[in-house]
This record gives sequence, structure tokens and C-alpha cells, in this order.
Amino acid sequence: MKISRKEVEHVANLARLALKDEELDQLTSQMDQMLDYVEKMNELDTEGIVPTSHAVPVENAFREDEVKPSIGIDKALQNAPDPANDCFRVPKVIE
Repeated sequence: MKISRKEVEHVANLARLALKDEELDQLTSQMDQMLDYVEKMNELDTEGIVPTSHAVPVENAFREDEVKPSIGIDKALQNAPDPANDCFRVPKVIE
């Protein structure tokens, strides 16, 4: 077994999870299976395989920055429920 019940209890405690005994047993078994699978993956020959961060090629989707005129104060405040002095008036939230 690659992971002990005590280690699962410790992680559950750190995550503030209250687990029953049967849940701890089940999670210990499931985590052990996951670790076995990772170990199996470590046996693969990955020599010559280029590391990737994405499954498909990704290019920068951002556009170039361009200076454009703003929409203006009047248009920005057009739908404001209670504008005041060219600003948005909001309810006070700090006492």
C-alpha cells in the first residue's frame, strides 16, 4: 500500500473534512489505486517526447493595444440609477 490510512486522516483533517471510518477506508483504497496508476505511468518510456502545456497549439489571442476615445461621462452614466457630480452614487457600505 502506497498511502496509509493515517496519511488520509491527516489530509482530511487539513481539509477540515469529517469522514466516517468506512469513508476513510474507501478513500485510502481509492488514493492507493491512483498512486499505483501514477507509478505505472512512470514506467513509460518518454525519451524524446516534447513536453506540452496544451493539447493543441495555442497562439496569443490578445489584440494589440490601441488608443480609442472613451464613451464619455454622459453615456457612461446614462443608465445609472442615481448619478451625482459626474460619478456613480452607491449606498454606503461602511459604518
